[in-house]
Amino acid sequence: MRKQFAVLGGLGSFGRSVALTLENMGCDVIVVDKSQETIQEISDRVTYAITADITEKEALSALGTRNLDGAIIGVAENLEAGIMATLLCKEIGIPKVVAKAKNKLQGTILKKVGGADTVVYPEIEMGSRVAKSLLATEFTDWIELSNDYSMVEIAVPKPWINHSMAELGIRTKYGVTVVGIMQDGNVNVEFNPQMPLPENALLILVGANKVLEKIGKLEK
Repeated sequence: MRKQFAVLGGLGSFGRSVALTLENMGCDVIVVDKSQETIQEISDRVTYAITADITEKEALSALGTRNLDGAIIGVAENLEAGIMATLLCKEIGIPKVVAKAKNKLQGTILKKVGGADTVVYPEIEMGSRVAKSLLATEFTDWIELSNDYSMVEIAVPKPWINHSMAELGIRTKYGVTVVGIMQDGNVNVEFNPQMPLPENALLILVGANKVLEKIGKLEK
């Protein structure tokens, strides 16, 4: 079943990046904005686009938002609207609400007052990275290196535990490179490929996005 997300307001470069990345990754994406012109510009590139006020509960409820996997609130320029939209999304029951903030103070307010699950700062995080993090719950972090390649942190997949990288042939079989192993908060980049992979560790991998996504689906 396709995952469903809503991008609410603030359809600048950040909001558009989130919406289009999610759409390109096979999700159903609902875009809501007060600007009819903005909605017309993106309507043919997402699943559903509507002109509405994201601070009105009736408008959000009418979109079937109870079935959403997550929502991204992109109105950092209007803190009051951001808080209201975040509160409404949590009240409706959307499980994952990500709010855009201009600074740390605004981010704190959105979390403590609005109840946002995650706050992002566009100056630091790319919209496409946020979109991928919403989908790739098996990864603890996802850093986009280019359109096709990324670096991720992932818990050692269950089938790999107690097997060495040489034995598994990770680079040959999967086409990804292990650049580090993280355990107990320490990163080791000079690891022995013959060393069995421990259970409570994270691997830092670099590879093609499609390959990384497949690895993420290995049995945990």
